[in-house]
Amino acid sequence: MNKADLVAEIAKKSGLTKASAEKALNAVIASITKAMQKGDRVGLVGFGSFTVAKRSARTGRNPQTGKEIKIPAKKVVKFKPGAALTLGK
Repeated sequence: MNKADLVAEIAKKSGLTKASAEKALNAVIASITKAMQKGDRVGLVGFGSFTVAKRSARTGRNPQTGKEIKIPAKKVVKFKPGAALTLGK
C-alpha cells in the first residue's frame, strides 16, 4: 500500500473526500515528524509507538573496495508494534 492507496482507504472508511483525507494524513505525518525531531515518544494505542534512539559512531567497510570507513553517530527512529498490530501466524 502506498500513500495514494492509504488516502483512498481513509476517504472510503471515513466518508471524507480524497482531498480532505490527504490533508488529514499529511497533518498526522507532520505531527509525528515534529514530535520525533524534538525527541518525543509517539504512542498510538493498539498500533504501536515511535521512539528516537541514538546510534553510536562505528567503523564499517566499503563493500566494493573493502576499505574501512567511519560511520558517524546519528539519531534514528524506531517503531515497536502494538499488540493489536501483531500479525500472528
